[in-house]
Amino acid sequence: MTRTKVMAWAGGVLYFLAVGLLIGGAPRASGTVHGIGALLAASLLVGVLRRRPILALAMALFGSTAVVVGLPSSAQVNLSASYQGEFLSYLAVDLVLGFIVATRARRASTVAAAASLVVQLLLVGGFAHGDSLIVNLVIALLAMAAACTVGLLSRERREHAVELRAQEVAEAVVAERLRIARELHDMVAHSIGIIAIQAGVGSRVIQTQPEEALEALRAIEVTSRETLSGLRRTLVALRQADPDAEASGRAPLTPSPGLADLERLAAATADAGVRVDVRRGGEQCPLPADIDLSAYRILQEALTNVVRHAGTGHCQVTIEYGDGELSVEIVDDGCGATEDGPAHGFGIVGMRERVALLHGRLSAGPRPEGGFRVAARLPLPDPAGVPVETR
Repeated sequence: MTRTKVMAWAGGVLYFLAVGLLIGGAPRASGTVHGIGALLAASLLVGVLRRRPILALAMALFGSTAVVVGLPSSAQVNLSASYQGEFLSYLAVDLVLGFIVATRARRASTVAAAASLVVQLLLVGGFAHGDSLIVNLVIALLAMAAACTVGLLSRERREHAVELRAQEVAEAVVAERLRIARELHDMVAHSIGIIAIQAGVGSRVIQTQPEEALEALRAIEVTSRETLSGLRRTLVALRQADPDAEASGRAPLTPSPGLADLERLAAATADAGVRVDVRRGGEQCPLPADIDLSAYRILQEALTNVVRHAGTGHCQVTIEYGDGELSVEIVDDGCGATEDGPAHGFGIVGMRERVALLHGRLSAGPRPEGGFRVAARLPLPDPAGVPVETR
């Protein structure tokens, strides 16, 4: 037997000893003294209450009933008029009943309340007479009702907290799934678009311009490797951390892409036939990892749309480091689809979700003078204490 179990049963034994002392050791004491003594003695049942609530209720009922029945004749006469001793004795029973209602199943709570009610009604009917009978019954019922009400409120509050927690977990799962979907879309849509264009170029010039076909194959290889690396990072993030990773000597994952990789992205886009003019303004500063990644993904998706839909060979990317704000803009002079057109799929939707998570603003749509424009403004936090991604 564990120590807590021994202490619980020892408390139960001491409770019965205390009840016996109340009945036999102070036979001439008033009913109020016996009631207070029984109420204090019930504190010894805390250990039993935590382990066996129904048994604790039975013990409290037995002890309280023994105290009331064992009252001397003079105390019983006073009891029928005032009900003080009996009320105090059964207050401990009501407290135990409230705990059962709050923590146990509804069937067990109903049985416990019914048993307590029957015992108390029998005691009131046996010792109260005349006008005091109605008063005593009302007091007993009100005490039980109050205990059960407190127990029910405690149960509902706990169940509500569990429901809120489950809802928070479900929302977190949905948010994580959306984040992963955005990552996969941004990686796969851009890379597959580049690969498809390079494969088309290679198949057309392989007979007449083998060197151009070789360059297309090399671009396909580089893009494929980068995409596989990104997919590996995403898939590993879905799995639990492996505590043996360091011990096994495996290399750590490469960092997530950011604006530092923009030149490489521009070169891959140029290989697909669209020259990218990159312009930077403002004083460059280290960016938090989430803002750096989101800005890169927005540029990547916008350039993918230019390659696939704009029908132009040139676009312009502008990155502006402002006062507390990072601005990125992609402008082309092509004839791409409209913002809500089917060709864009989930691209612009994913951009809006990324910007919304960072409390920024995004505008995307055709320009009056022709072409398409995507502009995002991402607020930067206070530089003090902001974790940045080191490369």
